[in-house]
Amino acid sequence: MEKLKRKMEFLMEIDKLKNIFRQSMLTDNSRNENDAEHSWHIAMYAIVLIDYAPKDIDILKVLKMCLIHDIVEIYAGDTFLYDEELTKTKKIREEEAGRKIFGILPEDMADEFYMLWQEFEDKKTKEAIYSHMLDRLEPIMLNYATKGGSWQKHNVTKDMVLSRLDLVLKTADDSIKNFILELLEDSVKKGYLKE
Repeated sequence: MEKLKRKMEFLMEIDKLKNIFRQSMLTDNSRNENDAEHSWHIAMYAIVLIDYAPKDIDILKVLKMCLIHDIVEIYAGDTFLYDEELTKTKKIREEEAGRKIFGILPEDMADEFYMLWQEFEDKKTKEAIYSHMLDRLEPIMLNYATKGGSWQKHNVTKDMVLSRLDLVLKTADDSIKNFILELLEDSVKKGYLKE
């Protein structure tokens, strides 16, 4: 019964993810996307884009990473990708938050979730690299759909976006890589993104 209570406590605690808002706007421009929506959305990307994933990928592991990768932000807050000042403390804040939030769970599950989150952050396994690519792709798609959304708001340039896509452009399937590059070019042409 104690194990079940801890799992239920965790499930109630992660409801707070719905109140952590990101810089990306929803496609209808009505409001900012929250972390829960983002996590669900990249999990859907993982399933829909599976043909572009590395061979023999563990899709269940990818889905777990997609769904838990931002849970630490309940305590650490969302760090905007282009906020250089906040990025300096991100690792420390998220490490502390990860131990706290996953520590609510029974020990075996706490260890599993923490290790999956850490694997996602380290970006070394094919599952983590694929998940990371999806995590970068989804806000690009939202920015394109909202005619520049957070790019416009924060004066983000194409070079800034490309600097955060280094691993993605080195490891992604050629079709995905070309799609991203063409989308960024089109974003510049349409005035959504500064050169």
